[in-house]
Amino acid sequence: MKEIVLDTETTGISVAEGHRIVEIGCIELDNLIPTKNKFHCYLNPERKVSEQAFKVHGYSDEFLSKEKKFSEIGEEFLDFIKNKRLIIHNAEFDLSHINNELKLFGKENIKNEVIDTLILARDKFPGSQISLDALCKRFRIDNSKRSKHTALIDCDLLAKVYINLIDQKEPTLNFQNNESEDKINNQYSKDYFKKVILPSKEELTRHKDYLKNNLKKNYFN
Repeated sequence: MKEIVLDTETTGISVAEGHRIVEIGCIELDNLIPTKNKFHCYLNPERKVSEQAFKVHGYSDEFLSKEKKFSEIGEEFLDFIKNKRLIIHNAEFDLSHINNELKLFGKENIKNEVIDTLILARDKFPGSQISLDALCKRFRIDNSKRSKHTALIDCDLLAKVYINLIDQKEPTLNFQNNESEDKINNQYSKDYFKKVILPSKEELTRHKDYLKNNLKKNYFN
């Protein structure tokens, strides 16, 4: 099954208070390797962005007012995630907002299988900080580009965190180089393989005599 790493930015925390999505970002993984398939859009939430949310993502009301509404991209979004497992950090938050948008759009809630990396991290590191930034620090993932919360950057970081959380090495796309490297390593092993030759009794005796006569002398000099 292909997977979708998903993140949203919103006008505020609570759906009950009428907050809406202002950005959706999705990155597709195929066997844990990011593909070229991405889904990204800014959205006109048809309401003001809260002051706290603006501090998080920096998207102004003026900027968002020029973007499409969710109803204009809803079908495309659903097609992109169809039959794919969703990877989300703190999935309850994102799904509540997505399902609210779908409800306003006249659609049913998402039925996709969901993996919440927040829960994975909580189970793996009980009592530790499990924010995305904290997990990037734990796994030595460079998050220097994350000056603001933006959906695609967060998706990219989350994909790397997810791979580490499930104890998988980050995949490489450079299979040809790996194959060449393996050949070089194998050749190296063959070239430097040497037959072990055991010393004769006479050589062992001479070695013992040498140690007996010289070791004490060298120790005290």
